[in-house]
Amino acid sequence: MNIFVFGTRGFPYIQGGVASHCENLYSIIADEQYRITVFRRKPFLSLVTINNRNISFIDLPSTKLKGFEAFFHSFLCTIVCLIRRPDIVHIHNIGPGIFAPFLKIAGIKVVLTYHSPNYEHKKWSFLAKKFLKFSELISIKFSDKVIFVSKFQKDKFGYNKKFIQINNGVRFPSATNNDDYINTLGLIKKNYILSLGRFVEEKGFDYLIRAFCKIKQQNYRLVIVGDCDHETKYSKQLKELAKANDVVLTGFLKGEKLMELFSHARLFVLPSYHEGLPICLLEAMSFHLPVLVSDIPANKQIALPENRYFITGNEESLIQGLKQQLNCIFEPVNYDLTPYNWDHIAMQTKTVYEQVMK
Repeated sequence: MNIFVFGTRGFPYIQGGVASHCENLYSIIADEQYRITVFRRKPFLSLVTINNRNISFIDLPSTKLKGFEAFFHSFLCTIVCLIRRPDIVHIHNIGPGIFAPFLKIAGIKVVLTYHSPNYEHKKWSFLAKKFLKFSELISIKFSDKVIFVSKFQKDKFGYNKKFIQINNGVRFPSATNNDDYINTLGLIKKNYILSLGRFVEEKGFDYLIRAFCKIKQQNYRLVIVGDCDHETKYSKQLKELAKANDVVLTGFLKGEKLMELFSHARLFVLPSYHEGLPICLLEAMSFHLPVLVSDIPANKQIALPENRYFITGNEESLIQGLKQQLNCIFEPVNYDLTPYNWDHIAMQTKTVYEQVMK
């Protein structure tokens, strides 16, 4: 079975939840029965390679222009798919899903993974939000199967036999005792708060920094892992705010350095306004970290204790949450992450592929 994938910037070592989702998922699915071809966007490629002979890549031109990047790349991907005619095209996100009708007319099976309602993100203009809303309608209508990573998002659309919920997942790492990297950052074990994500408005890092500066916990540092994909007015202001308040910005990280930061953090905070099902939160939980997260539906789905949530966008609520978590003795937390096992998720996705080919 030949499966072509687009809607992601690609992998490995590319920033973003969708890129991480695809890397983990297809690294398990790809075998002699399922040959995976992933379209990647040239401006975002890294020098890191992946060793799996059942995964191949088609690297196409793209642009970094906000609002045009995904559309232009997905258009090129669709043309290649129409020429190469795979068994299934798996599209990630509703924006690229605008091209699903062309694939369907050509008789190609289409699976859509709905990660998040992108039109809710603050970075988009009024017209862009309208276009994404239209893309949502078209992509869902013309897909043979729609996979939702969040139950609350699936429930919004009501019952449809082609809808299925399959969680995002997480690997189960072993914490590291190595602290070479955190030492270079001037950090002390269990004396820093960790957050992670792209530097865009919907991640809420600006009010996290403001809240942290008001809790007067002199012993603690704030560390934010990530960067912007496109330099914007917001990302520049965020970096200036971080610099002015001695917040550690590491840039985009994966691998051993990120593992060190997770292993030795005191608390993980996710202040997002919008998420699909955040992989970075599941990663923090896999390291048994105490977490403090906004009370958006995607985070509530994980069913943490109520004192682990604060009111989304409410600086005072976040301040109170930070004080409460930092004033208690640190204890590792054991979470039930059984529903987020990538092997199980890969098996569920294979079942979807088998169903659409019947």
